Parts: sequence; structure tokens; C-alpha cells
Amino acid sequence: MITTDLLIIGAGPTGLFSVFEAGLLKIKCHIIDALPQPGGQLAELYPKKPIFDIPGYPSVNAGELVDNLMEQIKQFEPGFTLGETAVSLNKIDQEWFEVITNKGTVHRAKAVAIAGGLGTFEPRKPEISNITDYEEKGVEYFVKDPEHFRGKKIVIAGGGDSALDWSIFLANVASEVTLIHRRNEFRGALDSVEKATKLKHEGKINLITPAEVTHLNGNGKLESITIKKGEEESILETDFFIPLFGLTPKLGELANWGLEIEKNAIKVNNALDYQTNIEGVYAIGDINTYPGKLKLILCGFHEGTMMCQSVYQRLNPGKKYVLKYTTVSGVDGFDGSRKEAEKAVVKSID
Repeated sequence: MITTDLLIIGAGPTGLFSVFEAGLLKIKCHIIDALPQPGGQLAELYPKKPIFDIPGYPSVNAGELVDNLMEQIKQFEPGFTLGETAVSLNKIDQEWFEVITNKGTVHRAKAVAIAGGLGTFEPRKPEISNITDYEEKGVEYFVKDPEHFRGKKIVIAGGGDSALDWSIFLANVASEVTLIHRRNEFRGALDSVEKATKLKHEGKINLITPAEVTHLNGNGKLESITIKKGEEESILETDFFIPLFGLTPKLGELANWGLEIEKNAIKVNNALDYQTNIEGVYAIGDINTYPGKLKLILCGFHEGTMMCQSVYQRLNPGKKYVLKYTTVSGVDGFDGSRKEAEKAVVKSID
């Protein structure tokens, strides 16, 4: 049996940063994740993709962000149960929760934070009758390593941010990039649309709209695709076909835990601490919902921070907590010689 103060379900960026915030409060954490490594979607789906909205980083690769978060929490020595899925949650008394994984590992904690991102997920596949015949034989639903496509001909289908961003990024990696969308208008960020249009004019991206891929062709491996544009069909040779139509999220076993669910997400009290309808159980990051919810990593960081403050009060009822700025309190080597500087910036929370 594994015992801890705060059990975090999900080792994505929100879950990892919550370990740091909990560590500042002397709250011991353990993390469960179904993936074999920390990082969540960032590590599993697009570790090499640049992220542009992390404060202090004009651009940071998803994998690099995960590495930095892991380095940041190393000092607090969190425990990890990886490659296992949390399947049951029970409150065994007024103080403890018990969570059991699909492999029978038993965890007990005084508070539980669900930071499972989209939950379990699978790619939305286009309606192409023979697409499964070419999966891992030229059809890829995620771009994990851009170098896999170095010098290759690739076709990307989709009209959202992922399709646009990867078309732009891979224009300098692949020998030929074609972006196909069934409409003339894209759903992605205006800046990305403008960049893709510029690359089209420069001859670095082939843009085919409105059109759709109707069939895949090859002998044991993808060799070409059939494209329908209006009433006309054409054949385009390619090494890879990458349909990026988003993910279908599923809560899985979480849906059976007695949590209040709305549109496949867990409802929380965002006015206070992101607690669910079960006292002592929180939901943070993309898996939760509330009025005005934004599914951004930086919002997950904020939610995790507020959650940890609430967990501290739960673990230490009635105890006054003195909040110190990390610039002076330090998390690595604070010593008594800095007490006077520390006093100047402390705030008390009743």
C-alpha cells in the first residue's frame, strides 16, 4: 500500500506543477498515470512541438517543458505509479481516500486531485474505408518526432491549430508538405493561418481547399492518396498521411466515481478551490469545467496552485499558514541568514 498526503491522478504539466506548489507547503505527493512516463499529452502526443504561451518562454518544446517541470519537483521527491490506470475511488473514513489501479496497486491519501487532462483519448479518424489498413504503414495520427518525416513527402488533413502548426513546422523538415482541408476557412489561430498562407506563396506548403481525402493506395505500405475536390478526383503520391482532426476524450472509470459530470468534464467550484462535489477530491486542468473555463496549460498551473492551498487547510485545520515568496524563502537553500529579508515579504492567510 502506498500512503501519501495528496494523490494526484495524471502526470501532465498541471499535475507535475501541482507537486511543486504542494512541496512548498510541505505536502507529500504521489502521482498515478496510465502512460509509462511523466508528461501526459505533451510527452505522448507531441514532445517536439513548440509551445508559445508559457510565461517566460517565447517558445519551448513540449518535451523540454516536461523535463523542466520534472527538474523543478525533484527536490520534493514525489512518488510515481506509472503505466497504471486509477479505476476506483472510495472514502474509507473521514480522513482517508483509497484509490486502486487496474493492476491492483492500493493508494491511500488525505486528498485526491484529478489532473487527467482529457482523460483517456483516441484520435478522431476520417471516414476513409481502408484507413486502418495503413495505420503504422504510412498513416500517423500524432507527430511525436518530426525527424521521422525528414526528407519525406507528407500530407496533413485538418483545419484546426494542430494541422496548421504541424504544416508550418514540418515545412522545414519534410521534402514536401501538402495541407488539405474540406473548407476554405480554417478554425485555427489567425496568426497560424497567415503563416501557412505565406508559406504557400513561398512554395513551401501545397494548400488544397476545399477538398478531402477519400481513399488510400499502396501495396502493404502507403504510396498515394485519392483526393476529391468538387467533382474531380486526383492521385497524389506521398510517404505519410497525417489526419489531425482532434481527440475524442473519454473519462473512462472516472465517470463511475460519483463525480458531477458535464459534457464529459468534471464540474468544480472555481470560485474557491476547484473542489468537486466530493469534499476532498479536486479536479484541475483540462479535465474540469466551470463557467469561463479555458483549456490552457497556464490556467491549469493556477488551478493547481489554488487546489494546494485548499489541501493545506484540509490537512491542517485552523492552522495559520505564512505564505513566503520563493524569491526569498527559496526552495533550494534557504538559510537563517536571510530571515530579515524574508520578513519583509511574508503575508498571512487566516
